[in-house]
Amino acid sequence: MAWILVTPSSRGIGYAMTRHLLSKTPDSIPIVATTRAKDPKETKDKLLSDLKLSNASSDRLDVQQCDLLSESSITDLASYCRDRYQPKDNKEAHLRLGVFLSGQLFPERSPSQINYDNALSTLKLNLLTPMMLLKHFHGFLPKKSAKLDTIDGLPRSSVLAFLSARVGSISDNSLGGWYSYRASKAGVNQLVKTGDLFQGIQSKENACVVGLHPGTVKTDLSKEFWNNVKKEKLFTPEYSAEMLCKVLQQGGSGEKDGGIEAFRGRCWDWNGKEVPP
Repeated sequence: MAWILVTPSSRGIGYAMTRHLLSKTPDSIPIVATTRAKDPKETKDKLLSDLKLSNASSDRLDVQQCDLLSESSITDLASYCRDRYQPKDNKEAHLRLGVFLSGQLFPERSPSQINYDNALSTLKLNLLTPMMLLKHFHGFLPKKSAKLDTIDGLPRSSVLAFLSARVGSISDNSLGGWYSYRASKAGVNQLVKTGDLFQGIQSKENACVVGLHPGTVKTDLSKEFWNNVKKEKLFTPEYSAEMLCKVLQQGGSGEKDGGIEAFRGRCWDWNGKEVPP
């Protein structure tokens, strides 16, 4: 049995991606989504609203409470997923797609604007949270000996995808600014590369780790900059989620020149173009 994890899922890109996957993947594939809210049912009802899904498709959405700034909460989520979706006696069970989308931004324009507490908060959520998610969920990926079925709407290989950003690219940095955010996303890119090198040994072509640049998306994170972005470059969460899922499906299915090896360990934008390190 394959399953999907999207975290967090209560708003923004995670919300849009969860709804997209509910609409585009088979009813037999469970989707685990997370929220900080104490009552996950409220988030589930919101995620399902207006989708007009079958009962089977609605029932496969499993919303769990998770505080992404707490390793113990992430550990609890991993334990739940292992017991529910990947018990030891089911050798075929695996995480086919894990998408990790935590992020925040304090846009420092000069070194004097760097605030210690804000920078620490940014590094915790943008970098340490992905690091803990990699720690606790890489073991759900299939081993190199596993035989993976083709699933509509999903990559043929398992993929762990982490939210990065173009400003995390060191070679592409020509404007400066955004010190803590840039540093955190550069760290995510290093985490992706290092995690994928390890996963390549464990899984070969059965699994990979990648970063994702969603573009400038109309979410709370970018709200301060909406007026500075051309209308055609300011994406809705729904558009960004759809494009990122397309990138994951094509790249994770080996459809790029060079196959899965040309996709793994790198950061990709919403249009399927590599963001240089």
